[in-house]
Amino acid sequence: MVLYFKSDVVDPPRFIYMGKDKFENEELIQYGWEEDVWFHVDKLSSAHIYLRLKANEAWDEIPQEVVNDCAQLTKANSIEGNKKDNVTIIYTPWSNLEKDGSMAVGQVAFKDPRKVKRVLVETRVNAIVNRLNKTKEEKHPDLAKEKEEMEKAKREEKRQLELEREKEEARVARERREKAYQRDHMYDDLFQDDLVEASSNQNKPADFYDDFM
Repeated sequence: MVLYFKSDVVDPPRFIYMGKDKFENEELIQYGWEEDVWFHVDKLSSAHIYLRLKANEAWDEIPQEVVNDCAQLTKANSIEGNKKDNVTIIYTPWSNLEKDGSMAVGQVAFKDPRKVKRVLVETRVNAIVNRLNKTKEEKHPDLAKEKEEMEKAKREEKRQLELEREKEEARVARERREKAYQRDHMYDDLFQDDLVEASSNQNKPADFYDDFM
């Protein structure tokens, strides 16, 4: 089961989700999205909290209000961390998580420690935690299928963008050819008029035929 929350401190709202136990955390690690940001209490056991970014949103430019929501929810879902003040919450892109067979269930490392940010939570803010809990939904998603469908949709979107790019490139190339043709043949009509003029007797002077008499 996965628990979903909505952070409506910004518009559009951001969606947050977490596994109910460490075994579900393993699935979330495996089937996370590129748009996901992972939150955890530093050096303490806690739930794995994920924030799903909106399109083209940078993980290190998340609005502070949303970071605060995620940090408070992470602290509230740590048995030990929830009882303490001045708890540090760490967060990083899902793509920066690293997992190998030697690690315990739910345990992760980081591919690049420089991509880990920290936020200090001085104390639990019940108003934030209660607001988020009111939006909580319990679902049983097929995480593998959801990710497969998402990746399929992305491939199709990429294909459509590529087709549009090719069409635009073809249009530009066609316009360039047309302009080049016009430039190379811009005097054709003028030359043709001169040839007609030279071969016509219509505009010859009256004594033109004297030379042939």
